[in-house]
Amino acid sequence: MTPPKDFNDRMLSLGLARVSEAAAHASARLIGRGDEKAADQAAVNAMREQLNMLDIKGVVVIGEGERDEAPMLYIGEEVGTGEGPEVDIALDPLEGTTLTAKDMPNALTVIAMAPRGTLLHAPDVYMEKLAIGPGYAKDVVSLEMSPAERVRALAKARGVQDSDITVCILERPRHEDLIAEVRSTGAAIRLITDGDVAGVIHCAEAELTGIDMYMGSGGAPEGVLAASALKCMGGQMWGKLLFRNDDEKGRAYKAGITDLDRIYSRDELVTADVIFAATGVTNGSIVAGVKREPGFLQTETILMRSKTGSVRRMIYRNPIK
Repeated sequence: MTPPKDFNDRMLSLGLARVSEAAAHASARLIGRGDEKAADQAAVNAMREQLNMLDIKGVVVIGEGERDEAPMLYIGEEVGTGEGPEVDIALDPLEGTTLTAKDMPNALTVIAMAPRGTLLHAPDVYMEKLAIGPGYAKDVVSLEMSPAERVRALAKARGVQDSDITVCILERPRHEDLIAEVRSTGAAIRLITDGDVAGVIHCAEAELTGIDMYMGSGGAPEGVLAASALKCMGGQMWGKLLFRNDDEKGRAYKAGITDLDRIYSRDELVTADVIFAATGVTNGSIVAGVKREPGFLQTETILMRSKTGSVRRMIYRNPIK
C-alpha cells in the first residue's frame, strides 16, 4: 500500500522523536521510586502534550485503554493540531512501568505513526507472538510449528546447531511449558521480566543482542508496536490474538475484528509505511537510559522509517528548567 502523499514521514519523524523524548524526561524523575502509576502518568501527560503540538489529524488506535478506562491517550482520542495528514498512532508512553519503578533495564517510551487505517486496531487482549530478525527466507518459522520445531528450523536456516540459538521469552508462569520445550532442544533462553516490545526488537539486532528469536504471549497492543519497529528494521513477525472469555472476544468485535483465529503477519499488523521512535528511560540493550548531568538531562532515541529502512540514533542533551 502506497502512503498518501501528505504523509511526509521524513518531516514527521523528528516530531515523533520529540514526543518519545518528552515522555522519557517526564518519567525519569520517578526511576527507582517504586511508584508505577505515577511514572506512567508522568509519561502520558508529557506525550500527550507533545503530540498535540504536531501538525497532524491523529487518532490513537493503540493507547492507554478504552475511553472509560483512560482519561487521556485513550483508544479513539484525537490528537494533534488538526492540521496536516490523517494518521494512526500507536503508543506506549512507558513500556516497562515496573522496570522504571524498580530501576531495572530496558524501560522505554514508544510511539509509532502511520497513515490512517493502516495499523491494526488490536484490542487489549493477549497475543501469541513469534519474531525473527532479517536475512531469512520467508516463513522459515511459523506459529503453526511447535516451539522445538521453530528452534530447529531457524538453526537449519542459519547453518548452526540448535544449541547456538538464543530465544527471548517473557518470564511468566504461563510460559513454563514453552520454556521447558525450548530448553529441551539445547537452545539458550534470555528471560525478560517486562517489556516485550524491546524483546522483539532485540531479534532485529542479533549481532548486538545475541537474540535470534522471540516467542510467547504478551499484550496485543504491544504486538502492533513491535511489528512497527520490525517493519523498519527488517525481520519477520507473526501474531495471533488470544481470548480468555467472551468479554475479550467482544473487545475484538468492537475493534472491527471478525476472524478471531487469524494469524497476522508483520505486514498485516502494519499495512503501510510507518515511523517509529523509542527513547530509553532506564539503561538497556537497545538505547541508553536517561542520564543526569549538572543542569542537564541526556536521552538516547532510536528513530526509524520503514520507507527507507533508516535507523537513526540520537543523543538529546536538554537543559533542566
